[in-house]
This record gives sequence, structure tokens and C-alpha cells, in this order.
Amino acid sequence: MNPPSVPPLDAPVLALRLADDGSIPNNQRLPLMLWRRVVDPGDRDPAARLEAIFARHGWVPAWRDGIYPFPHYHSTAHEVLGIARGCVRVRLGGARGVELVVEAGDVVFLPAGVGHQRLEPAPDLLVVGAYPPGQRPDLRRGLHEERVSALARIAALPDPPDPVRGGPLVFEEMRGVIRSDP
Repeated sequence: MNPPSVPPLDAPVLALRLADDGSIPNNQRLPLMLWRRVVDPGDRDPAARLEAIFARHGWVPAWRDGIYPFPHYHSTAHEVLGIARGCVRVRLGGARGVELVVEAGDVVFLPAGVGHQRLEPAPDLLVVGAYPPGQRPDLRRGLHEERVSALARIAALPDPPDPVRGGPLVFEEMRGVIRSDP
């Protein structure tokens, strides 16, 4: 097997800073990040290639499946999703967030607190999920009674390594930054 492909250092990264929507807190420190075509979806096993990239940069591959069809977020872990097969329209950031289509080969970094929800999946959708070492995701749905403790847990999490290129996440070098206002 060839080593996992990595986008060129000058490849555009879409970064979204999503505002708290009143239900989904999102993350006030870290943006959601989207890399397009990290792996070639025509590879023999794109899921294994995504897992190898994540593992090489300190992210522990945890599952292969889809994305939940209801809005949710994690307060105890950052998450990275690699689209191994198919495509899916997702809502990110809660009801006031954004909708994007992510396709085979794409990678999405979801900082703790960022809401995500599957809207329209292709029938063959396969997603690879991973988390930084020592972090285990909880499942939060934006309920009022969970908010205070969730915000404290999100704020306490350290910044993770870049799941695609390794090293620290660097925001100053990103292109295509979009801010979502409430």
C-alpha cells in the first residue's frame, strides 16, 4: 500500500467559525475545518487510508459508519470525520448553522461543541470517525439542562493536533475563512 496521501501544504482549507445558536454551543476557540479530497475515493480502501492518516497524526480511529440524523455535539472530545465513500449533505452548527455537502475523500474536523447532523446521505455513505488520544465522546443534543456543564467541559479540552497534516492546528495560514453570525 502507498503511504496515505496528504493535501499539498497550499491546498485550501475551509474554516468555519460558528456562533453559539442558543441550543448548540459550537466552539468559541476553534473553527470547524474542511479539507477536500484528502484521499482519492477511487483508492482500493479509502477508509483504511483515512484511518492511517488520522493515526499517524495522533487521532485514534474509532468507528466506520454514518452520521446521526439528529443534531448533536460532543462536549468531551474533538472529532474528525473522513468521508470514505459516497456523499452527504450535513448541517453544521445547529439550526442557525450552515449546510454543506461533503464527498468521498473529504475530511471534516469538528471541535468539541460543534453541532452536526446528517440531512441527505448517499445510499453508499461510509464515514470514518476518530478522536484525539484520551478523549471519549459523549452525546449532547442541545438541551438547556446540559448547557452549563457542557460549556465547562468544552473549554477545558486542549487543542488537538491537526488530523490531516500533523503538528498544531494553524489558523493563520487558512484560506477561505467564513464566519457564521447568529
